[in-house]
Amino acid sequence: MNSILVVGTVALDSVKTPFGDHQAILGGSAAYFSVSARYFSPVRLVAVVGKDFPHEHVAFLKKRGIDTTGLMLTSGKTFRWEGEYTGDMNSATTLATHLNVLAEFDPAIPEEYKKTPYVFLANIDPEIQERVLQQLSRPRLVAADTMNFWIANKRQQLLKLLKKIDLFFLNDGEAKLLSGESNILKAVQQVIKLGPKKVIVKKGEHGALLFHDKTFFCTSAFLLETVVDPTGAGDTFAGGVMGYISQSGKLNQSVFRKAIVHGSVLASFTVEGFSLNGLVKATRPAIKARVQEFEKRHYF
Repeated sequence: MNSILVVGTVALDSVKTPFGDHQAILGGSAAYFSVSARYFSPVRLVAVVGKDFPHEHVAFLKKRGIDTTGLMLTSGKTFRWEGEYTGDMNSATTLATHLNVLAEFDPAIPEEYKKTPYVFLANIDPEIQERVLQQLSRPRLVAADTMNFWIANKRQQLLKLLKKIDLFFLNDGEAKLLSGESNILKAVQQVIKLGPKKVIVKKGEHGALLFHDKTFFCTSAFLLETVVDPTGAGDTFAGGVMGYISQSGKLNQSVFRKAIVHGSVLASFTVEGFSLNGLVKATRPAIKARVQEFEKRHYF
C-alpha cells in the first residue's frame, strides 16, 4: 500500500472555546494530518518535540499505526500554541506562540522515508519545506500547506517552493493575499500560474474548492449542529484528502473530488472534540456512513 510522508509540527496546544478550556493537549499540523490520513494509508511522520513532550502522546501516535521513526526528541521545550475561539468559532485568536525546539527544526529525512511516493509539507517555514524536498527521491505527488505569515514574510522562498508543488492547500484569505486579487477565482488562477498544478482552497464551514486545468469543483463542509473545537480541522481535512488519494493510487479528477469529500468528513469528526479526541472516535463504518450522507445531501 502507498505510504505518505508528512513533515510538520507536533505541538502542545492550550485551547479555550465556549465548550471548555484545555491546557497542553496534543496538537500540531502533523499530528492531526497523520491520524486523519492513517484511516486510508500508512503514514510516516517527521517532526520535532522537546523533552517535556508526554510519552503517552508518542504511544498514542504509534498505537494509531503511525511510523514515528522521524519524530525527533531534542533538549528544550516542545512547540506550544495557545488560542481562543468565540462567536461562530470560524477562526481563533492566538494568545501565545512559543516556538521552542521548532525554532531550530532542520529535519533530516530517514533513509527509509526518502522514496515515499506521496508527500505532504505541512504549514512550516517554506525554507524547511524546500530542504525536505531536496532530500527526497522523486515523489509521485507533493502537496504543501502555508499560512499568511509565510506569504507576508517569506514570500520569495514560498514562490520558489511553489514551482515544485503538485497540490497546494491554502484558505481563501491566503489565496487573495498571495495573488493580490480580491476575487477568489482570479486569485486562484494567479496562484496556479506560480507553479502548483492543482489548488485546494479551504473555506472552513463553507467547504472547499478544487482548481485544476481551468476547471473547478466546489463542495460544502459536512455540517454539524455543534462544533466543540475547530483546531486542526484544516490539517485533518488535508490528511483525509491525501490519505484517500494515496489509497486509490490514482491522480485523476474523480479521485481528487472524492478525496475532498472524505477530507471534509474526517474534519467533521475532529471538530466534535478537543485535541484529537473527536477524530479518533471515527471508525471506517462511521466515515463511510457520513460520506454516504454527504453524497445524498449533494445528489452525487
